[in-house]
Amino acid sequence: MELNPVFARRLYLALLVEYTERPNVPRLIEQTGWPRRTIQDVLKALPSIGIELSFIQDGRRHNDGYYTLSDWGPFDLEWIKAREPDLLAALAS
Repeated sequence: MELNPVFARRLYLALLVEYTERPNVPRLIEQTGWPRRTIQDVLKALPSIGIELSFIQDGRRHNDGYYTLSDWGPFDLEWIKAREPDLLAALAS
C-alpha cells in the first residue's frame, strides 16, 4: 500500500500520542527525530483530518503538559496500528 507521506506523518504522530506516556513536544521530537516545528505543525493539522486531541496543562508555565487523543474520528485505531510499518515506509521515502 502506497501512502502519501504527509498523511502518513499525521497518522504516525497520532499513534505516538496515543501510546506514549504523557506525550509532549520534546518527547515526540525524541521519538521521531523530527524538528520541533514539524511536530507542532502536524499536531495542529490533526483536527483537519478528524482526529481530536487536547493539551492537558500540567505545570506552571503555559506549555508544561502533554497531549491526549480524545477521538480518532473517521479512523480505526486497530487498522492504523496494523499499518504502522506502511506508515514508516512512507515516511522513509
